Amino acid sequence: MSTTPNTASLSSMIWQVADLLRGDFKPAEYGRVILPFTVLRRLDAVLAPTRDKVLKEKEKWERKGIDPMPFMEKAAGLRFVNTSDFTLKGVLDDPDNLAENLSAYINAFSPAARDIFDHFRFTEQTDRLAKANLLYLVLEKFISFDLSDKAVDNHRMGQVFEELIRKFSEASNETAGEHFTPREVIKLMVNLIFAEDDSLLTPGNAAVRTIYDPTAGTGGMLSVAEEFLLDHNPDARLTMFGQELNPESYAICKADMLIRNQDVSNIRLGNTLSDDELADHKFDYMLSNPPFGVEWKKVEKAVRAEHEKQGYDGRFGPGLPRISDGSMLFLLHLVHKMRLTKDGGARFGIVLNGSPLFTGAAGSGESEIRRFVLEEDLVEAIIALPTDMFFNTGIATYVWVLTNRKPQNRKGKVQLIDASSFWRKMRKSLGSKRKEMGEDDITLVTRLFRDAQEAQLATITATDGTQTRAVVMQGEAPPEAPEGGKVRLAPLSRIFNNEDFGYQTITVERPQRDGDGKIVLGQRGKAKGKPMPDSSLRDTENVPLNEDIHAYFKREVLPHAPDAWIDEDKIKIGYEIPFNRYFYVFEPPRPLAEIDADLKEVTTKIMAMLGELSA
Repeated sequence: MSTTPNTASLSSMIWQVADLLRGDFKPAEYGRVILPFTVLRRLDAVLAPTRDKVLKEKEKWERKGIDPMPFMEKAAGLRFVNTSDFTLKGVLDDPDNLAENLSAYINAFSPAARDIFDHFRFTEQTDRLAKANLLYLVLEKFISFDLSDKAVDNHRMGQVFEELIRKFSEASNETAGEHFTPREVIKLMVNLIFAEDDSLLTPGNAAVRTIYDPTAGTGGMLSVAEEFLLDHNPDARLTMFGQELNPESYAICKADMLIRNQDVSNIRLGNTLSDDELADHKFDYMLSNPPFGVEWKKVEKAVRAEHEKQGYDGRFGPGLPRISDGSMLFLLHLVHKMRLTKDGGARFGIVLNGSPLFTGAAGSGESEIRRFVLEEDLVEAIIALPTDMFFNTGIATYVWVLTNRKPQNRKGKVQLIDASSFWRKMRKSLGSKRKEMGEDDITLVTRLFRDAQEAQLATITATDGTQTRAVVMQGEAPPEAPEGGKVRLAPLSRIFNNEDFGYQTITVERPQRDGDGKIVLGQRGKAKGKPMPDSSLRDTENVPLNEDIHAYFKREVLPHAPDAWIDEDKIKIGYEIPFNRYFYVFEPPRPLAEIDADLKEVTTKIMAMLGELSA
């Protein structure tokens, strides 16, 4: 049996099966063989230690005319078994009946496990392999991999699956990042949603909680959350729920949940936005990395119908974003799935790009969604991640943390954390992913979140150009600059009131004038005797929500346009979170004399080099 020291080498060894497939299968089809066979080998290896006990229980209870399944599952210590007399190795030992015996072996799994192979369309792939005389070679190769839970724990197996999906996506020119999220991003999100729940993390507290991912992928977020909780409190139990659109990812997620002894009926296949398969459920914790920058036209009819017919009783009452990006629909979906405050409340983390922070003017769908979550005091924190963190995009991304059970010190407030500089360069890029957050980075961001205080990042530059960094918490003195060096301070964590993000858009009108310059008055209805507005002179102003619009108008508008007035019927309230503006630090240019000196030095060097060339 082959064992390997790390995830990358194991996934590479498994992917080498593609060498057997080349010619009979297209590169875009390799994953359709490799992924289900990897799952099959994993299930076979996990069941192997208890196989004899399971079969004895089967024989014992069948003789008594009693359904043996509960007893077999107890013997296996899992929620699934295989009742075949074969193992995969046994299937291979009878090459003349290989296809028939493999099919019988698959059918001997518990229904929940069989369903996994149905979604992989496994029979189609084995038929093709058999016709190409490859079935024996492929099965022989997979049997050589030691995928037992002793050799490869669940955490590492999840990483292997994700790496295989990435390779599959690259081979088929698909987007790997649609299927899974980098593990360090998940670790950060898990740390954040559990950070304030000390009782749950206390060893000995036999608490049971639920967690949900509406874009479950291969189940990475759910499994990392369980591992985190059990590391801190082995007595706690996390019941996992999820829904996934992609059949292959769904099948792998379901396999992972089976091995983790979870109830796989809680993992559903389908489009979460148009068909919420867990509509009657509320959850304690939730995590999601929805597709962003992806239009939701395919589900537009169902989403609009729910918005219009159910309003706030449904998921999309506050508003709908523009059709080109549906990520905020998942935000609203998660808000709707939160356990009620009176029942203990909920907390969730969701990854979004920069667009949901500010896209959309007052009254737009995006602005109304922001208005809803801020006025309901649900937004706890927003954390800016480094760029180049995800496999399919290098753009800026943000983790939003929302809860309906804020601690007293956070009520009415939102914390913004700029973690965009907390990263290290990867030794090898994976798609667009060139950076990763280290354990120290995750710990620091988690501490900033727990402390719920303002903080600055001090960058200390020595005379030789070397730099070190230090976090300066609120009330602490910044470090002193070394001799000949300097210290640069930049905001790192900031606390705002919810209303700081709100504004009122006022429409400023000015009167029409006739050829003689006289104001034109209305002749009928409500406008009779009043100045008629000139649409060509119309303007809008955004006034902070906590400022009186008439005082603002008097101070900022009337001195420049004495004949102007506010159209009171057109006042709109909007919300935006201009994240970058709050963390911008102005750096004055260097003194001109210093720049001139540098230019002269460079010019002198260039002239000397030219002189050497002409000599």
